[in-house]
Amino acid sequence: MPNKKIKNVFKAGPISSEFIGNSIYKHQTKTSIGAHNIFLGQVRADKVDGKTVSAIEYTAYEDMANQKFHEIREAAFEKFNLTCMHIYHSLGTVKVGEICLFVFVSSPRRKVVFEALEFIVEAIKADVPVFGKEIFEDNTHQWKVNN
Repeated sequence: MPNKKIKNVFKAGPISSEFIGNSIYKHQTKTSIGAHNIFLGQVRADKVDGKTVSAIEYTAYEDMANQKFHEIREAAFEKFNLTCMHIYHSLGTVKVGEICLFVFVSSPRRKVVFEALEFIVEAIKADVPVFGKEIFEDNTHQWKVNN
């Protein structure tokens, strides 16, 4: 199997609803697809010790993170009958209510997209070195811990 090119999944700032809509729209010409499923990670206004999160600032070791995203992508294609898959993650500041992670999978069959999407999102949370600094409304901060 030839080596596939490692894609850059990072986008500066929040992922817009226009970008998400256009991504879905572009797949209407792929008529072998019978089902799509998407995951949208959104920044929450969590309360921590009486402070409210107003944004998350994302950073990453981009080469290392893109390599992990690539490995997850290849594992998902090997495990599931997917037609295509796209992953986008924000870098920089994303405010509460904005989208920071967009995962989009397509397949001829519906059950496949449900199983594949859960596999992919769980692998991203567990294995990809992306770091989030929670910015509170009083401009203090703490490093986010995934749970």
